[in-house]
Amino acid sequence: MDFLADRLRRDWWVLLVLAVTVIGTVHLGEQDGYRPANFWACALVFVAGVPLLWRETRPELTVLVNAAATSAYFGVSPGFPDGPVYLSVLLSVFAIAWRRQLRTWLPYVGAALVAIMVALLVRELRVDSSSTIGTVARLVWFSMVTSASAALAVALRSRNETRVEQIRRTATEERLRMAQDLHDGVGHGLAVIAMQAGVALHVLDQDPAAARRSLEAIRDTSRESLDALREELVRLSPTTGDTAPRSPRNGLGDLEVLAARVRAGGVQVVLDPGPTAVTDGIAPEADAVGYVVVQEALTNVLRHAAASTAWVRVRSDGGHLEISVRDDGRGTPGELLSHGMGIPGMRSRVEALGGTLDAGPLADSGFEVRAVLPEGARAGEDVRS
Repeated sequence: MDFLADRLRRDWWVLLVLAVTVIGTVHLGEQDGYRPANFWACALVFVAGVPLLWRETRPELTVLVNAAATSAYFGVSPGFPDGPVYLSVLLSVFAIAWRRQLRTWLPYVGAALVAIMVALLVRELRVDSSSTIGTVARLVWFSMVTSASAALAVALRSRNETRVEQIRRTATEERLRMAQDLHDGVGHGLAVIAMQAGVALHVLDQDPAAARRSLEAIRDTSRESLDALREELVRLSPTTGDTAPRSPRNGLGDLEVLAARVRAGGVQVVLDPGPTAVTDGIAPEADAVGYVVVQEALTNVLRHAAASTAWVRVRSDGGHLEISVRDDGRGTPGELLSHGMGIPGMRSRVEALGGTLDAGPLADSGFEVRAVLPEGARAGEDVRS
């Protein structure tokens, strides 16, 4: 019973089409003097419309059965009247064009169209063989209407696929953004924790006070990383309903705190100049991306460079924010320039604001990351000068 009720809710309009075509055929048949043959006319119209019930699973069969019944309807001498039978033809063509690719449905629709047009031609020649213009006009009209039905289905299908693809692309971009946020926050925190743990183990016996400072830094960094992870998990949870509010993003004004964490990991960080000297007038998006660039660059220094010192230089010049992070280590492995989420992630964030990012080893030793950002840039704008 549930299956039948669900089928009736979904296919009620097919039953309406069957009723309209059968009743319309009876009415036209009585007007045109075909009353003795009305039973067969109604039977063929019914058979032509019933396949619409399996249009979703077998649209090819729907078109073929409809074409066979419609061809028989028009091919019976002296022929049944025109009218509602065309409706089932248009709907069956629409159904297959909506659910199948062009290369799949075109042969079926072409064969059905030819079969029905031949039957129409035979009927026209039997009824009035002298009316050539009327016959051609009727065939052209039928082919145009059928083609229009298929074209409408293709257009609607294309529009629906575009909408679905846009939704999928938006979801993918959001997942990528979340992954980048996790990489920036949690990845940096884990790198700092690893370095600080190494320092603590190294000085545990000789300098307990230094080991204690490293452990305290591990505690603070792990809390921040867990908070960032928890925030993203809340946003991903399907039980939270609306999107969870995001915590304020770090900016260039927070570089001193970032530098202190990295220093605790064993790398001396020199800020040039102090971070508060260039933050005035910078758009929030540029401010946040600038911080991410410095954070990721220093994370790479901790993880890959084996450096003793890193220099962070921030300058405001002619409406552009220039950021440079340089170290005296062994350089970053070349595969990091194009793989992973570190440098490619930085570059995508910078370019999204209309800026540029270059990264590579220095001539003598070390590695440098250099980014140029429009100070007034906002997400989605391209303001290259």
